[in-house]
Amino acid sequence: MSVELLRHSDAEGCARRAAALMADPEIVHLGLAGGSTPRRAYEMLGALRSDWSGVHLWFGDERCVAADDEDANYAMASRALEAPGATWHRIRGELGPDEAAAAYAEELGGVTLDLVLLGLGEDGHTASLFPGDPAVDSDAVAVGVHGAPKPPPERVTLGLDLLNASGRIVLLVAGAGKAAALGRVLAGPDADVPASLLERSRLTVIADVAALGEAAEA
Repeated sequence: MSVELLRHSDAEGCARRAAALMADPEIVHLGLAGGSTPRRAYEMLGALRSDWSGVHLWFGDERCVAADDEDANYAMASRALEAPGATWHRIRGELGPDEAAAAYAEELGGVTLDLVLLGLGEDGHTASLFPGDPAVDSDAVAVGVHGAPKPPPERVTLGLDLLNASGRIVLLVAGAGKAAALGRVLAGPDADVPASLLERSRLTVIADVAALGEAAEA
């Protein structure tokens, strides 16, 4: 099954489209990603939704650092997104990978995300699901990651099963450095490319022409 592909000329256009999708008033449980392009989307998103009460904000992954650390996804998102009345569900990375994962899994309970925003790494990772890491094959709701190939090495990520159960999965990709990885995602499921294992029937890829490379002409 082919994915829904939304093309834009640049990262700004991608961020704007992602913000528009996240502003859907039917969304109650929203999963957030880290990164510069998502940050721009959050800056736009706040003004697109007039009522944030009753909205729950979750995270696809987190680094095992303090909440106010510059590397924390929570710190970035909470500064960029003005969502008065929303409930923020922070992954307590300072507890360490395993304890923080267990606590977040308990907090999530039986929640199904209405929409989850994810990014794509040059190595094909998404959230903190890295190629070859045991977390990719875990059926846990949230998983502790040890020895991630990019700093910081200790992280927490939602598992693929929970991500794939989301009502909609949005993969936000910008920049020529992501072109090879995105090409592999679009080619089909590949065990060496964790992002390609996202449920394609629910997957929307928002990408700029630089990230699409040759696929931008298709």
